[in-house]
Amino acid sequence: MAQRTPKTVRFMGKSDPTQLLYGKEYEVLSVEDGWYRIIDEEGSDPYEEVQGYLYPPGVFEVVSFA
Repeated sequence: MAQRTPKTVRFMGKSDPTQLLYGKEYEVLSVEDGWYRIIDEEGSDPYEEVQGYLYPPGVFEVVSFA
């Protein structure tokens, strides 16, 4: 069976106001080597070619799938 790709996840780790907030939902932009690419609290950067940062899936719960 093909693995489903998360679309929205909820952060369940320790809050850091500059990165991720506990209980907040984030959109998963992509899954790369099993990690989620997410635009965190720093927001997007118009000067970066690739947006967001990679985070380990173990600190999230999946809210919805693509």
